[in-house]
Amino acid sequence: MQDLLTGLALVLVIEGLFLALLPHRLGQIVTMLERTPPEILRLGGLAAAALGVGLVWLIRSFG
Repeated sequence: MQDLLTGLALVLVIEGLFLALLPHRLGQIVTMLERTPPEILRLGGLAAAALGVGLVWLIRSFG
């Protein structure tokens, strides 16, 4: 449970830094995401999730 909460906290840190460092780009990014077809967004999300699972597995297995 501690690992899950740590992971969620790191997500908040990364997103917070992104918003703090690039607030002027946020509107451009939202516009780009709105123009992207849902299938592409879904595929990108699945790829990111798969990469995350793979990295967690590698770190847990060999770290």
